[in-house]
Amino acid sequence: MADQQVNFPPGFAVGINPSTPEPTQSRRPDTKLSPPPFTPPTAPRFAPPTVQPPVKGSQLPLSSNGVRTVSPLPHLSTPPGPPVFSSPVQPAAGPFRTSPVTPQPVAFSAAPATPPTGYSDGTNEFQHQVQSNAEDVMSLSDAPNVLLSARKVLKQKKLMNVPSLGFGALVCPGREVLQGPQIIQQDPQRCQNCGAYANLYCNILLGSGQWQCVICRNLNGSEGRYIAPTKEDLLNLPELAFPMVDFVQTGNRRPGFIPVSDSRMSAPVVLVVDDCLDEPHLQHLQSSLHAFVDSLPPTTRIGVVSYGKMVSVYDLSEGSIASADLLPGNVSPSQESLKQLIYGAGIYLSPIHASLPVVHSIFSSLRPYNSNVPEASRDRCMGAAVEVALGIIQGPSAEMSQGVVKKPGGSSRIIVCAGGPNTYGPGSVPHSFSHPNYPHMEKTALKWMEHLGREAHKRNTQIDILCAGTCPVRVPVLQPLAKASGGILILHDDFGEAFGVNLQRASTRAAGSHGLMEIRCSDDVTVSQVIGPGEEAHTDNNEAFKNDNSVSIQMLSVEETQSFAVSLETRGNIKTDFVYLQFGILFSNLYQADITRVITVRLPTVDSVSAYLDSVQDEVAAVLIAKRSLLRAKTGPDAIDVRTTIDERIKDITSRFGSQMPNSKLYQFPKELSHIPEILFHLRRGPLLGSIVGHEDERSVLRDIFLNASFDLSLRMVAPRCLMHREGGTFEELPAHDLAMQSDAAVVLDHGTDVFIWLGAELAAQEGKSAAALAACRTLAEELTEMRFPAPRILAFKEGSSQARYFVSRLIPAHKDPPYEQEARFPQLRTLSAEQRAKLKSSFIHFDEPSFCEWMRGLKVLAPEAS
Repeated sequence: MADQQVNFPPGFAVGINPSTPEPTQSRRPDTKLSPPPFTPPTAPRFAPPTVQPPVKGSQLPLSSNGVRTVSPLPHLSTPPGPPVFSSPVQPAAGPFRTSPVTPQPVAFSAAPATPPTGYSDGTNEFQHQVQSNAEDVMSLSDAPNVLLSARKVLKQKKLMNVPSLGFGALVCPGREVLQGPQIIQQDPQRCQNCGAYANLYCNILLGSGQWQCVICRNLNGSEGRYIAPTKEDLLNLPELAFPMVDFVQTGNRRPGFIPVSDSRMSAPVVLVVDDCLDEPHLQHLQSSLHAFVDSLPPTTRIGVVSYGKMVSVYDLSEGSIASADLLPGNVSPSQESLKQLIYGAGIYLSPIHASLPVVHSIFSSLRPYNSNVPEASRDRCMGAAVEVALGIIQGPSAEMSQGVVKKPGGSSRIIVCAGGPNTYGPGSVPHSFSHPNYPHMEKTALKWMEHLGREAHKRNTQIDILCAGTCPVRVPVLQPLAKASGGILILHDDFGEAFGVNLQRASTRAAGSHGLMEIRCSDDVTVSQVIGPGEEAHTDNNEAFKNDNSVSIQMLSVEETQSFAVSLETRGNIKTDFVYLQFGILFSNLYQADITRVITVRLPTVDSVSAYLDSVQDEVAAVLIAKRSLLRAKTGPDAIDVRTTIDERIKDITSRFGSQMPNSKLYQFPKELSHIPEILFHLRRGPLLGSIVGHEDERSVLRDIFLNASFDLSLRMVAPRCLMHREGGTFEELPAHDLAMQSDAAVVLDHGTDVFIWLGAELAAQEGKSAAALAACRTLAEELTEMRFPAPRILAFKEGSSQARYFVSRLIPAHKDPPYEQEARFPQLRTLSAEQRAKLKSSFIHFDEPSFCEWMRGLKVLAPEAS
């Protein structure tokens, strides 16, 4: 990898030129496809579950990282906190395989690697660290932060590097694990040649304590740490016994994981509020803001800034009176004006326990916009307001010596509550698209916003922009500000329930800082692409490690809800029995501890194509394909091209790995990859690529969220999850087909950023039963999404209503298929009487969109049998 040129385009993708040329493709060349990815663990296969919703709400609040804690935190009063989903999932009768939350982890082989010759000195024989039972699939808690698209690697380069399927890993650096990881309060042992970390797969010389690097095969000393009488004694060292460990770096920022109670150490939250809202929007916003501050922990430091044509910085020292200092919004604040503000008599950041009354007074004092000017034409100086908020967070400490300043735990956060575009002052665009100089001014605004985002990131501050209302906010101009700072931009219909939940979750989600991810691979494997919330890291490890060929990514934030899609390919035909991947993740956590998280994966290599296909984790592979595809869909025309590319992917995978049907020109899609086609069919017709979402701005925001999202949210955004309410308050999971639209039933459809509750007409006519079913569905929807960020909007509607189109458009139109295909893919139909089936069939309106089976036949491919 020493001769690789690493190029990271701004934004999401990190492109790395393959070290070897693309192999010649014998059939159906897929010239549009990106290079292949890597291999994570597969998902377990369950029967359709019956789900029992909880009776009561959660008794445990969510911590900032989404994990329940025992310490009681006040809950958001509008909307209510999500309930507990306490009952176990029970299998229902049908054979449909559901989509589990987490794929199966990779299985580790116990066969020891052959020790190299020349390293034996009598008692100092190499001892391999993998225990004899390591062939068993490890528990999900061992290394759930890395999900591979396959658990084995093909030795033949030409087949392994097929771009249409690809090979890769989804890496969630900040994902917290309830049962771990193992914590070691000391510096890690690193290879002096390549910089890799000692791990459970290393060969150890017991007598001398030397260990052999699995990446470069170099022999390293351990300063006596690994000297032991037997190999069993070495298993007491966590890094030699577990695939994932956290090293707490020794230094002057201890006490490690012990929370710091001093309020000066907590990262502040500054609200930047749009002051140009009409009365209905303002009332919803005020309700959400009041509930938000009531939900904050008492030591959270908060600041409030509002903006219109001027920037108002609210003084939190005035008891219960709303008082603000005004700054001009047409220019960036000068250092002198910020210094006068910060060194003045006012207090602009204060713990919530000391300033709650005045903060409530500030929110109550906000007034609706009183001029007769259209929403899009109102002067809003958002850019200047964010600059002022950054100045408040930085405060006078900026002039202190670096060694004296106390760094807050985690990242500071600015949350912008916007109802319209930035049309005044720095980073602004004209009110109208018809302005003669609009393209140039937009380009200038984009650069300015990205620069401000980068400045915020340098100051360890993330900027989240929560937009709501009907006024277009000019998403392309605002996205660089949020993205470059490590924050997020979210669109809402209004400032009500979903906005309020996201406001709370944005402020409390766990966010480490100063993140760096290093990826090291065996010589046989190379990284070809990285997609996620990061960019190329300018590090120079060659001074410490002379042959460090790692790919380094600077993470804009370290959060549980994010992931990186790492695509890999093999350099040539593999001759070894295993390949190794190691992810070193360095970051500072909320309590100022420097963490080095090391995750090491070993994958067996095989000659058999069928053995490789059996190891493919189809859901992980589909998500990786979707992320690589969406990276190219930057405009509406791009999205159309990507839909065509998905068709070509299906045909190419079939031609390479499928089988030709007897006496036919048709090919059968490989049964080992049976779930990939339907997931990709959902992708090409859903909101990310299809025409369900009306405005390109909405699709752009969804695309950015998807490219950064964790596996769980990514899978749901591509392939919706469908659950039908049953008698007794249970739920049965069904395929997301329109055959679920049965008039006597209620259905919940979870599509990641949206959750829909559909009530059939017959059920809706029964007032008591429909109310109970709706309450159960609502409870289930809140439980399914209680740790999700962004929080989805939850919409409920009746069959035949105008809003029901949101639900119908996301379901596969399987009613067009012949009965035998319907029953094979939707077994629940067999439980309906002939009269019920006739009534269901008559309820559908004919339209031209193909069903999944029709789409596959149109590609001259036979769909895999339903499993």
